[in-house]
Amino acid sequence: MNSIEKHWYTPRLWLAILLAPLAWLFASLSAVRRLAFRIGFCKTLHLPVPVVVIGNINVGGVGKTPLTLSLISSLQARGLRVGVISRGYGGRHRVATLVAADSRADEVGDEPLLVAASGVPVVVGKDRVAAGLHLLASHPDLDLILSDDGLQHYRLGRALEIVVMDGERGVGNGRLLPAGPLREPLSRLKSVDAVVINGGVGAGFPRLPAALPVFIMTLEPGRFVSLANPALTCAAADFAGQRVVALAGIGHPQRFFATLAAQGIVSEKNISFPDHHAFVPEDVPDEADAVLVTTKDAVKLQRINHARLWALPVAARLAPDLADWIIVQLKRR
Repeated sequence: MNSIEKHWYTPRLWLAILLAPLAWLFASLSAVRRLAFRIGFCKTLHLPVPVVVIGNINVGGVGKTPLTLSLISSLQARGLRVGVISRGYGGRHRVATLVAADSRADEVGDEPLLVAASGVPVVVGKDRVAAGLHLLASHPDLDLILSDDGLQHYRLGRALEIVVMDGERGVGNGRLLPAGPLREPLSRLKSVDAVVINGGVGAGFPRLPAALPVFIMTLEPGRFVSLANPALTCAAADFAGQRVVALAGIGHPQRFFATLAAQGIVSEKNISFPDHHAFVPEDVPDEADAVLVTTKDAVKLQRINHARLWALPVAARLAPDLADWIIVQLKRR
C-alpha cells in the first residue's frame, strides 16, 4: 500500500491539503459526466435482457467477485440462464472478447477468468454495451446479465444497481479520488437499489439511507486446493509443522491473511502485491513448504504449476437472500 492509499484510511493533514485540488477536479469532471447522461446529452443504451450491476463506489477489494459467483449459483438454481460482462482489468484485449477455457489472465483479466471457471459465459470489454451485445450474440438464450463492476459505466442501461462495501474499512476518509478512495460521493448511495456489506460493520462505516435494502455477506473458507493437482485438497490443520507463506495480489490482502490466521494457520511471512499483479515464478518464495494464495491469484499462478501452491476458495453467504430479492425486483419492473 503506497502513501496515498495509507492516507485514505489514516489521514495526514499535509496530504489532504496537497490532494484537495485534484479531488475537486475529479469531482467536477465526474459531476459533469453524470449530468450529461441525466439530461440525455450522452445516451444510455439498454440491452434486450435485464442487467444487474454489481459495483462499488470506492476503489480496492470489497468482495465483488465472490458475490458474483454466489449470485450465479443461486440464480441458476432458480432456473435462470445467467451471463457476465466485465471490463477485464489487467487484460490486453481491445475489443469485446469471450473468455474461453484456455484464455490467459494477462489477456482477459484475473477476475473474469475466475468467474468463467464457474461455467457461465463471460465477455470482457472496456465498452460494457459492446460486451453485452457480444455476449448475447453468442448466447441469445440468456435471461439475465450480471455486470461485474460497471457502476460508473453510465452508457450501460441497468435494471438494478447493487453496491458492495467493505464493512470493516468502510469508505476511509470519505473523500473522492485521489484524496480518498471514493469514485463517487456518498450521496450516490441514494440512487442505488441495494447495498451488500462484506463482513462486520466497523466504527467508521458511513450511515446509509434509511430506505436502502441492506444485505450482509459472510465469506466462508473451504478446503485448500493444490494448484499442481486440483483433485488434491487439504484442511488448514494439515499445514501444522510446515513453513507456510501467504501470498496475495488482491485489493485488500489483509482480509486474506486474517482469514488464514482465523483458521489457526501460522504464516512465517505474509507477502502482498498490488491488485491484479502479474505473477512470475520468482514471486513464489523458495524457502516455504507451502505457499497459500487466493483463488483470484491462483488463475494467474496456474501456469507456474508450483507443487507448493495451495489456493483457498471462499463461498459468499448472504442474509437475507439476495437472489430472491433480485428476482422479485425484476418481476416488478
